[in-house]
Amino acid sequence: MQNRQPLRRALLSVSDKTGLIPLANSLAERGVALVSTGGTARAIREAGLEVADVSDLTGFPEMMDGRVKTLHPGVHGGLLALRNDDAHLAAMEKHDIAPIDLLVVNLYPFEETVARDASYDDAIENIDIGGPAMIRAAAKNHAFVSVVTDTEDYDALLSELDTYGGETTLEFRQALAQTAYARTAAYDAAISTWMAGALKIETPRRRVFAGTLRQGLRYGENPHQNAALYGDASTGADILSARQLQGKELSYNNINDADGAWGLLGE
Repeated sequence: MQNRQPLRRALLSVSDKTGLIPLANSLAERGVALVSTGGTARAIREAGLEVADVSDLTGFPEMMDGRVKTLHPGVHGGLLALRNDDAHLAAMEKHDIAPIDLLVVNLYPFEETVARDASYDDAIENIDIGGPAMIRAAAKNHAFVSVVTDTEDYDALLSELDTYGGETTLEFRQALAQTAYARTAAYDAAISTWMAGALKIETPRRRVFAGTLRQGLRYGENPHQNAALYGDASTGADILSARQLQGKELSYNNINDADGAWGLLGE
């Protein structure tokens, strides 16, 4: 695998538009061509930036209330093509598929939707299909493609491009790919857990757990062990919502003791 890869073309499709315009502007200033979808493209265009619609890649308009827009070889071929494979390059040329070097996607807010007790139908409509498919494709092809799924990684991406003259390193793309697969896994975990509850399936065949890092811990059950604290969007009033006022960094045992005490008070 080649180490450094140039970034010439980016596809942006985000539900959370935090930092979108500064990112798009910074990419455009670096000569990166922008492609986007729906509301994301509209926001970029309204900011005065040039952006192509994803329908220009696919030859099809977005349809079925946005359910179908990126599921097309014009998109996935651009994400999955191996840049060092002559057969892949020939297929791209034959079918007029251009490479996509950067994918920026954050998903429909499913976790937030179910956290506010939305209806079953509303929850279903907030299950993202095209987003996870593109993320997984880009992450698989991290030898050539960068994939960003969290707004907090925008600055790191721009710093990488500045450091390496508009290119990204394999190490950086690998780290992004790991984060991307963790994101799609957590997303599917949230959906399957919600469906089990909605359908009153107490013991589903497979139970999946996922969480987001809240903080590192001083040590694990014993001082020579590492530990960290994770939580998910279903977390309510519990020890994860508490704020430490004083004292040294907590350990695994401290958290367990505090959680047990909280549980006893709750009962």
